[in-house]
Amino acid sequence: MDSLVEELLMGVVETLTGRNADFAATGAYSDLRLMPRLKTIVIGCVDPRVDPDEVLGIAPGEVATLRNVGGRVTPGLLHELEMLRTVVQAGGGDIGPGWEFIVLHHTDCGITRLEGQPAMLSQFFGTDQQHLAEQAVSDPRAAVARDVAALRDNPRVPGVRVSGLVYDVATGLTETVVQP
Repeated sequence: MDSLVEELLMGVVETLTGRNADFAATGAYSDLRLMPRLKTIVIGCVDPRVDPDEVLGIAPGEVATLRNVGGRVTPGLLHELEMLRTVVQAGGGDIGPGWEFIVLHHTDCGITRLEGQPAMLSQFFGTDQQHLAEQAVSDPRAAVARDVAALRDNPRVPGVRVSGLVYDVATGLTETVVQP
């Protein structure tokens, strides 16, 4: 029996806390700061196939990541960014010039399976059903362009460079759809 199967038979929580003990023993976290070293926030999907740290080769402490269904810029995400900016300001910094946001969408996204649920999607995007098509739920390239535009137009985070990538789950490659 392979070790992963043995670990899972123990239980997921036990497996993960055991792995955490191994991680803690390395001390790899001890020099990390609250603010990301690269002054970058990646906005991505919760899909486990699209872990931004793995896909983009991000080391611990380099970027902050916000994830939701579809990796979309929604009213909830904008509120989170506002809260995060307040946290940074409380620490004597700010999110603005010198910072980057990367919107990371992907092919074969599960959000496309919700197209038959307009009420749910309308609530998620904070829009009425008549304007839901504008969200480009089924087209990751159009969606990333829309979300980048929404961030660039957001007065709560002035001067941030924003770009948009689409990750292809079949090839493992990213495509820059919107340049910073």
